[in-house]
Amino acid sequence: MSLDDPDRRLVTAELGRDPTPAEAALFENLWSEHCAYRSSQPLLGAFDTDGADVVVGPGDDAAVVEVADGLFVTFGVESHNHPSYVDPYDGAATGVGGIVRDTLSMGAYPIALADSLYFGEFANEHSRYLLEGVVEGISDYGNAIGVPTVAGSTQFHEGYEGNPLVNVACVGLLPENRLVTADAKEAGNKLVLVGNATGRDGLGGASFASEDLAEDAETEDRPAVQVGDPYTEKLLVEANEVLVDRDLVLAARDLGAAGLGGTSSEMVAKGGLGARIDLDAVHQREPNMNAPEILLAESQERMCYEVRPEDVDAVRDVADRFDLGCSVIGEVTAGNYVCELGGETVVDAPPEFLADGAPMNDLDREEPEPPATDLPDVSLDEALDAVLSSPNTASKEWVYRQYDHEVGNRTLRRPGDDAAALALHEIADAGGSKTALALSAGANPNWTDADPYRGAYATAVENATNLAAVGARPLAAVDCLNGGNPEKPDVYGGFAAAVDGLADGCRDLSVPIVGGNVSLYNDSEAGPVPPTPTLAMLGVREGYDAPDCTVTGDGDLVLVGGHDESLGGSEYLAQWGGSDVFPEVDAAGIAAVRAAATHDATLAVHDISDGGLAVTLAEMVTEDGGVDVQAPSVEALFSEAPGRAVVETTDAAALRDAVSAPVVDLGTVMGRGSLRLSVGDNSVVYDYSEIADARDVLAAELD
Repeated sequence: MSLDDPDRRLVTAELGRDPTPAEAALFENLWSEHCAYRSSQPLLGAFDTDGADVVVGPGDDAAVVEVADGLFVTFGVESHNHPSYVDPYDGAATGVGGIVRDTLSMGAYPIALADSLYFGEFANEHSRYLLEGVVEGISDYGNAIGVPTVAGSTQFHEGYEGNPLVNVACVGLLPENRLVTADAKEAGNKLVLVGNATGRDGLGGASFASEDLAEDAETEDRPAVQVGDPYTEKLLVEANEVLVDRDLVLAARDLGAAGLGGTSSEMVAKGGLGARIDLDAVHQREPNMNAPEILLAESQERMCYEVRPEDVDAVRDVADRFDLGCSVIGEVTAGNYVCELGGETVVDAPPEFLADGAPMNDLDREEPEPPATDLPDVSLDEALDAVLSSPNTASKEWVYRQYDHEVGNRTLRRPGDDAAALALHEIADAGGSKTALALSAGANPNWTDADPYRGAYATAVENATNLAAVGARPLAAVDCLNGGNPEKPDVYGGFAAAVDGLADGCRDLSVPIVGGNVSLYNDSEAGPVPPTPTLAMLGVREGYDAPDCTVTGDGDLVLVGGHDESLGGSEYLAQWGGSDVFPEVDAAGIAAVRAAATHDATLAVHDISDGGLAVTLAEMVTEDGGVDVQAPSVEALFSEAPGRAVVETTDAAALRDAVSAPVVDLGTVMGRGSLRLSVGDNSVVYDYSEIADARDVLAAELD
């Protein structure tokens, strides 16, 4: 770790002296791209973050949104990209642990996880190794702490060969009177560290996440990866519940990027206060740790609480009850952020300068070029064979079957549907209606690779369509903005365009972006990742029941939103080459899909997404129910324009009158499990077992 010369000059000027080694290390991490968003913060003003339901917006550990009178949900997302390349198991596992602790920091109990995963080509052995390790890490950690993983996505693209992306979102639940924030409240209060002992794992994790991955990263950067202990995390979850219930916590923040130094300095800076920290008091598991190690280690399963002096013993008793370490490490002051070790002052700096003083980067950007139209000539049967068997459109059951997605007794819709749904029993128990919380998460790198702006706009519309397909109204979103090295003008230009597209898409949907995460320098010897604006979106619906996403055999098929023939960003072009403009996307179609999903005549709804209409129809086929559809062109079958959905209905005329979008007759539902697609005189037929075999490529290769 080393502080860049320009930053060192700024620090020296502010302090009036050269920084100590501990100060230099602390500034280097807190001013890193990962913590300070030096290259992305100038772009984030594009987002609308306010809304009638928003209680806490960006800037805290997690956002808070009101879902009913006096009932809040927390919502956050985190990336753990570099660590998951170096050590896929621990990198992914500690990503789960970190976002869960962000939830605890707000006084909430975690109720759901969503994982959005991106790897290199599935045919690449190293990509499969990373996939297996990441999924196992998420599964082992999430299952052990009892938080269900209910939604997400898994994508494969050559741009992730040297740098996978692992993005995890978490939803928490809390009544209004339990809300806790990260800003320190009053000088004289104590700072108490609860949880695991501090070791040397994860040293410099923030700075490691703020640079390109080197060719030897898997060996040389292993010390920067944290090691997780889910069983201690579970104890921490339950201890946090008791501490908040007993009103023993005034402010809280988990120990993540930049460790204790980052957490404690940010807490007091948010409150306009200072702190005096005794590093000797920090409970440690390794001998002879020096000041930078104690301050910056990212050892997991640790929380920092602001506590009244008279409540310290009660906090210690709770920690002892759950077999957790507990240290009174200092107190809140009205002065500087000061740390001492062995009687020597090793840090003495203004907390606001530490936490918020990093200068922003003024970077050059090149605007992305719009794609040309150059379409391949492929027969219907060849196209369907290739797209159905692609790992991107394949069943992801191999991934989500490893997760416990029903623990907690809330899950109404399992993974594999358009969106997850969770029962909010608290509303019904209080005499209200049955209310479900819907959750969707993901992004499509083919879309943003083809057209960063339109692809990101479509990402917003796609997630909202997923919610609409289960009858939910979008409420709020969080984003995880992943990009390559921003110092490259073409990379930064694509990233900036994706930010603008996501911002405009959510604005047109009236969905505030209430929080998020930025991960840049996802660049390796293989090149930069595509701009990847992962979006996680929450919605609510009245009632626990929603239409199926597979056909029942009792209705006819219509397409709400009409046909589209643009192929830009499609899996069809990914398989066969060529290029095309990205489809025009209309956010207004979401209301029509939601109206269709809640219509009395509707039996099944499934949105158009990866693989287009053809894959949507294939996914709707069951052993007992098939579809017979006539399409106007091959392009119409494989366009992935979102904001549309296939609906099985018993009354197409009534549905057409009820929605404010084109409703096109598609065909009929058959009593046997087969897929028949026709374009003009050309037809292709798959029976249910052939569809299942074609879409089982992950399990076939990995089991």
